[in-house]
Amino acid sequence: MHSHIISGIDDGARTIDDSIALARRFKALGYRKLIATPHIMADYFRNTPDTIRRGLDKLREGLLQNQVDLEVEAAAEYYMDETFEKKVREKSVLTFGDNYLLFELSFINYPSNINDMIKLIQDNGYKPVLAHPERYPYFHGTVDNYSRIKDQDCYLQTNAIALTGYYGPGPKALSEEMIENNLVDFVGSDMHHLRHADALVESLHTSSLQKLLSEPLKNSLL
Repeated sequence: MHSHIISGIDDGARTIDDSIALARRFKALGYRKLIATPHIMADYFRNTPDTIRRGLDKLREGLLQNQVDLEVEAAAEYYMDETFEKKVREKSVLTFGDNYLLFELSFINYPSNINDMIKLIQDNGYKPVLAHPERYPYFHGTVDNYSRIKDQDCYLQTNAIALTGYYGPGPKALSEEMIENNLVDFVGSDMHHLRHADALVESLHTSSLQKLLSEPLKNSLL
């Protein structure tokens, strides 16, 4: 439910050949379906539902031509910037599953309006999913920061590769702690390139991810 496999529209796959290479890595791991979630950011990746759907069509055609049997749908990873609220209010957002809406925060500045935004998402009929909370340094220090977000009925999605130390020891420790405290609702690959694919393979052997995969299917590894 979190990958950047659609080519040429964000910082993920650059070409359709890159997309096919990533798809083959997913298939080798036993994946059957992906949700592609290109970035939507006002200042960097000005994607729209239309550009994403066209990218999805191109990806599906490439998979078919290369005989890669992998189902792919598309949503988006929304950056909580000044344009996000308008998109939510106008209901011009792409969701996955049962109206789940994936969004991310600044890696630098704490968003003082996060509680209001979560409520706005819910008031408009969506289920908020916070992408990779372990990567936001201002949440580090105590797992209670994540509990407070969960208490608002906001879902938390950790990146599998965080468990390998890919982003450093801080995110690794926080991801492990969230899992230990049963705070993780979704596990995503956040796949951008083949280095992520290598780290994903490594993550499958971590005790924390094995713990999640052995629990009842309330989690999603996509």
